Amino acid sequence: MPYVRRNALGEIESLHRERAGEAGEYLADDHPEVHAFVGLPGDGTQGFSRLDADFVRVLEDLIDTLIAKNVLNITDLPEQAQAKLFARKSFRERASRRSLRLFEPTDFGDVI
Repeated sequence: MPYVRRNALGEIESLHRERAGEAGEYLADDHPEVHAFVGLPGDGTQGFSRLDADFVRVLEDLIDTLIAKNVLNITDLPEQAQAKLFARKSFRERASRRSLRLFEPTDFGDVI
């Protein structure tokens, strides 16, 4: 559907329903450049990847809860699963140490 007009750098400048003037190049609706121009993921998998990452986090938290309530022992899991859980937990702890802590108490008292 979209005909595109490009700027001097070859980037899409505008989309058109019909061929008109400088908008003579046709691209399919699902073309990565069209998706990028309108702000969508290029191949549609980024949305799914984000959902998968969020779901993995839920599963990780579920496993932690089951272990904390003594419903599951970490040793009940295969060694490879244990290693992956420990690696993720270690990475999350390192990342959280480097992140900003905006609402933690400080020596300056309450600002908010």
